[in-house]
Amino acid sequence: MPASAQRVLAPGQSMSGEAASVQTHDVQAVLQDLSQADVVYLGETHDSLADHQAQLQIIQALHRQNPRMAIALEMFQRPYQSVLDRYLAGEISAAELRQQSEFDQRWGFSWAYYEPILEFAKDNGLPVIALNTPTEITRRVADKGLGGLLESDRQWIPPVSEIRTDNDAYRQMLQEVYTGAHHGHGNGGSFDNFFLAQVLWDETMAEAIAEFAAANRDYQVVVLAGQGHVIYGYGIPDRVVRRLAGTQFSQRSLLLHPSEDLVDESVNSAVAIADYFWFLE
Repeated sequence: MPASAQRVLAPGQSMSGEAASVQTHDVQAVLQDLSQADVVYLGETHDSLADHQAQLQIIQALHRQNPRMAIALEMFQRPYQSVLDRYLAGEISAAELRQQSEFDQRWGFSWAYYEPILEFAKDNGLPVIALNTPTEITRRVADKGLGGLLESDRQWIPPVSEIRTDNDAYRQMLQEVYTGAHHGHGNGGSFDNFFLAQVLWDETMAEAIAEFAAANRDYQVVVLAGQGHVIYGYGIPDRVVRRLAGTQFSQRSLLLHPSEDLVDESVNSAVAIADYFWFLE
């Protein structure tokens, strides 16, 4: 990975080159830091080709330092773990994985963005973890709350006692999302149910990551998920930490090509938005 092609900033720094405090971090030093973490989050914008190209580059670089790696993907839902496993074992093709996992219906973003990452995992014998809550379940919760769950749903989600909605800052952040761009676009139900569905989504992914990390302490887990599940640690990272409390455990978060507004917001934020911001020059 040519260092001259990348630019890495730390939270609290402005993207504007006019600010005296701006420093460009050495890419290799950042990769070395990431390589020491048990879990690394690569926060993406789902329809950004540049983000997915960067993810593959970072995964390849980290794999060179530690080949014992697992890749955890928001893009696949938990009932389809066995389909992913069959692909990785060479029993089905990439086209069959796409069809049998219902990728296009359940994810909806370009298969071409993720196929090279899946190929890298297969070629190198890396586990791939399906993280996401089934669409049907999040829709039921968004519409009717946890009371709308079917008994058969519970095998794919954490126990209700582990679905924590007590982060007021996260609630406020999602309130702004709900009343802004996403309001009235199929969320259904009340904001309370919308928030509960989002938290269920986060908790489900956090559970899968924590379970793998606890059972495979010599593996690094690289998580590919939307930036909204990563920023401030509110979505997935803090919930993984909660599940692994009492163990020696570290994680890093990196946002790929975040908006200038988001980076500027970090200047005055009392809570770190992420450990690093990554840009392609």
